[in-house]
Amino acid sequence: MNQEWVKQFIQYLQIEKGVSVHTIKNYQRDINDFYYFFESRTTNVEHTYTEVREYLNDLIYRAYSRKSIARRVSALRSFYKYLLKEGAVSQNPFNMIAVSNSRKGSPPVFAEKEINSLFDSIDTTEALGKRNLALIELLYATGIRVSECVDLNISDYDKDIGTIHVNGKGRRERYVPVGSLAMEALENYLTNGRPKILQRISSEKALFLNYRGGRITDRGVRVVLSKLMENTSNIMKISPDVIRHTFATHMLNEGADFRTVQELLGHSTSSSTQRYAHGTKDRLTEVYRSSHPRA
Repeated sequence: MNQEWVKQFIQYLQIEKGVSVHTIKNYQRDINDFYYFFESRTTNVEHTYTEVREYLNDLIYRAYSRKSIARRVSALRSFYKYLLKEGAVSQNPFNMIAVSNSRKGSPPVFAEKEINSLFDSIDTTEALGKRNLALIELLYATGIRVSECVDLNISDYDKDIGTIHVNGKGRRERYVPVGSLAMEALENYLTNGRPKILQRISSEKALFLNYRGGRITDRGVRVVLSKLMENTSNIMKISPDVIRHTFATHMLNEGADFRTVQELLGHSTSSSTQRYAHGTKDRLTEVYRSSHPRA
């Protein structure tokens, strides 16, 4: 890392911002820890969103509290804001990161690299592995709730038009499109996996089965995700809500309109969808500030 930039930033905080000695000491420690993490790979001051997520995952692995992680993100966001203003970097990767001090609020989001790592970690040589891949692919492809997922029957999946019929909260029904990779995983599971798991329960209508051949439960899905996390140590804690949040955030970041995402998620009000949009707001702000001539 170029320590000269850190030195200039500290001087900026002291002279122009009048920041306290205690705060400056914390900022300096947090910035140094961030660059020490990448020291063996690069001394470049420019870092991507994916690399930032990798660092935050390491903080989680080191058992840092939510409050401590939020403080570090705040310090590093300020540092990169300064670097961006000085022309030392082309973007502020921390503008896409939102960490709450409290336990409430939105769950974290997988980077695309992380979600791909999750898919790649699944062994599909056995029937349950085929089910696991189809299950995770469908959750990410559609953003449906885990309760909606375990309630799905085979008849709810229409492979001809590529949709699933979902019975949501308040008896609200909706049709959700299924992506090509999720359909591929589903077809492989239905053809080569589900018949082997079904065993003697030949009348079971459930789309996703547990290892006994009955309908998988909400808790069963969470157990599957916990086991997958053991095989994928480089990503954050997995939960159905994290996958749902990742679906919504990735859709919004790629240009999907808010109303469409709201309908896909099965939200009756826009306020429910709003909690998924914090990363998008940061991205739009970043694009605006870097693009508008009078921003």
